Amino acid sequence: MTWDAIDLDAGSVAVLRTLQRINGVYEYLPPKTTKSRRTIPLPSIAVQALRRHRTRQLEERLRLGQKWNEQDLVFTGATGQPLYGPYITRRFQRILQQAGLPRLRFHDLRHSCASLLLAQGVPLSSIQEVLGHTSYAFTRDVYAHLSEELKKDAATAMDRALGAP
Repeated sequence: MTWDAIDLDAGSVAVLRTLQRINGVYEYLPPKTTKSRRTIPLPSIAVQALRRHRTRQLEERLRLGQKWNEQDLVFTGATGQPLYGPYITRRFQRILQQAGLPRLRFHDLRHSCASLLLAQGVPLSSIQEVLGHTSYAFTRDVYAHLSEELKKDAATAMDRALGAP
């Protein structure tokens, strides 16, 4: 993701391309599907975090001067270069382990996002748009089990509210 895809004032990010490493060379490619090209509103907590990150990154860029590899990337290695996927995975696994959390794939964060949105009552159609799924049916099929669990939780909450034994 590059900074030109993020509008911090509007609080949104445009997903217009992907950066992929092919035969050791990084290339920008279009997203997999037309639905993958989308603009996503960002929560204010993410906008605030990105503003702080941008400030830190600009300070680092100034400190490194010509050693900085300027590519306008939001998330970079120590000198501005693209992040290497396996490195990110290892770091992610280490952080999970240090926090006492179970092992997850980095991609599982998308599932966590959808699960949290669903638990907050966000309609599946909105979750489909956020995740860039091609069809509503796909999103429904992947997350239907969570929807059923949430309905059971709602029934249990209603029992508590009404004083059921």
